[in-house]
Amino acid sequence: HYITNNEICKNGDMILMDFGAEYGNYKADMTRVLPIMGKFTERQTEVYQSILDVMKSIKRQMVVGNTIDNLKKETQNLIGKELVKLGICRASDLRKDPKTILKYFPHGVSHHLGLDVHDVGDRKRPLETGMLLTLEPGIYINEENLGIRLENDILITKNGNEDLMKDIPLEIIEIENLMKWKPQKS
Repeated sequence: HYITNNEICKNGDMILMDFGAEYGNYKADMTRVLPIMGKFTERQTEVYQSILDVMKSIKRQMVVGNTIDNLKKETQNLIGKELVKLGICRASDLRKDPKTILKYFPHGVSHHLGLDVHDVGDRKRPLETGMLLTLEPGIYINEENLGIRLENDILITKNGNEDLMKDIPLEIIEIENLMKWKPQKS
């Protein structure tokens, strides 16, 4: 979501990549964040892990009968707790003004996928078997020039859900190991 594309990547920077694919006219949507130098800083690790924890919690709630609206409310609740844990906000400030969370998490947590990457769907409609949705929590801290969002595609099944991107690196150690990869000389 950086349009100009004219900055030089520096040590300590990260790249947020939001991209999709298409197969048989159906769309996919995925986001990953990579550290430029191959290793997350301590602060980046803290924020990344917070988002990963939120993602895992919300994924467990992506089941038949829940709604995207409910998922967003729960995500905002969890992100509020993470913002306090990360020292960004005080719990008392969030109780006074819950909309403060929107400064750090300004978008939805899920959208329908299908023939379009943002396919038609009712956020209040209960989830049903066969629905395909994104899961994309994020925290953006402008004061620290730090933004992390993770996104996978989730298929709702009668027994819960299936993460269609479960084999794509997501854990911190997986990302850092991937960044160490060097092509073999032939």
